[in-house]
Amino acid sequence: MAISKRIGEAMTRSSWIRKMFEEGEIMRRDGRGPVFDFSLGNPDLDPPPEFIEALRKLVAHPSAGMHKYMPNVGYASTRQAVAKALSEEFGLPFTAEHVVMTVGAGGGMNVLLKSILDPGDEVIVLVPYFVEYLFYVDNHGGKVVKVPTRPEFDIDVEAVAGALSPRTKAVIVNSPNNPTGVVYPAETLARLSDALRAGSKRFGTTIYLVADEPYRKIVFDMPRCPNILDHHDDAIVVTSHSKDLGLPGERIGYVAIHPRATEADRLFGAMAFSNRTLGFVNAPALMQRVVESLQRVTIDVSWYRRKRDRIYEELRRAGYAVVKPQGAFYFFPKAPGGDDVAFCQALVKRRVLAVPGTGFGCPGHFRIAYCVADEVIDGGLAALGCAIREGAG
Repeated sequence: MAISKRIGEAMTRSSWIRKMFEEGEIMRRDGRGPVFDFSLGNPDLDPPPEFIEALRKLVAHPSAGMHKYMPNVGYASTRQAVAKALSEEFGLPFTAEHVVMTVGAGGGMNVLLKSILDPGDEVIVLVPYFVEYLFYVDNHGGKVVKVPTRPEFDIDVEAVAGALSPRTKAVIVNSPNNPTGVVYPAETLARLSDALRAGSKRFGTTIYLVADEPYRKIVFDMPRCPNILDHHDDAIVVTSHSKDLGLPGERIGYVAIHPRATEADRLFGAMAFSNRTLGFVNAPALMQRVVESLQRVTIDVSWYRRKRDRIYEELRRAGYAVVKPQGAFYFFPKAPGGDDVAFCQALVKRRVLAVPGTGFGCPGHFRIAYCVADEVIDGGLAALGCAIREGAG
């Protein structure tokens, strides 16, 4: 075999999200009518005007050396801006030495995992999960330990506590969650923090609580998303501006270390090293400069709340069992008949693209991303209504 056996095997388990998106690309070329594509969390809302203005100013008035190399962790001024915004939001003494600018949240997660994992170390992920976590952990020699959530997708703290071991290095939480849209309550995060502290004390180790939170600012029906930084000192936030500023193609994000984390300075140094040796080297220079002034700017969340409210009512009216999302832009209904793969294949015949829950480790459900144009929602909801009435799948 010309390629790695490990990668060959991983390719067979690769993302259902991309499989369905690529199916849509084929369908769009067949000339047989519109495609109602709910497969990919690709924001349909353009970046806010403040982004366009900041970019225009930067391009119109470039500074000398603007495109040169920078420190591995990113521009000091950008990191200071992020730290100031985090300090104001969480009341914690963040500085630039707690922030590493990264190539999106995916790059940030890999930088972090490379920095903390030894071969065989364990990382707990909650089911359903963003599938790339499995590959990110494998990239750095770690072992994924999957822990199911409760029936309505809240964290099962007792199950997490039972899964801890002397090799546990991190627990990843994703809130608002992809694929469910669930926001973990503050009370749950506090109990989870207690469980991890107890585990760290029992094993004499450091167990990091890692928040993957590119949707933190996209929440509905609440003033603010509960956050691990409020509850746990050995906490690390990994995020990007892909969703809150509508910039997925620009690959700009950061990792933030809790100021009271164990050996925070050494972790910062390790991530600086990992950022370089993984080949990311730096987050994009131009985007660092742009987002520096946009840390308190967010896309219009009401745009997605309106879509959420409409789809939830129509899915329930059609007969789907679904938990109401509190953030992000995903629904995760139960698949009629229980076979999520068969149901999604049946939807393809109706030119609807959804992602089987199997791809998130949770068979029996399917995900639809509602960050799409209203006409896609119109046609998609009509087809979903017909599918459940006619017993598709």
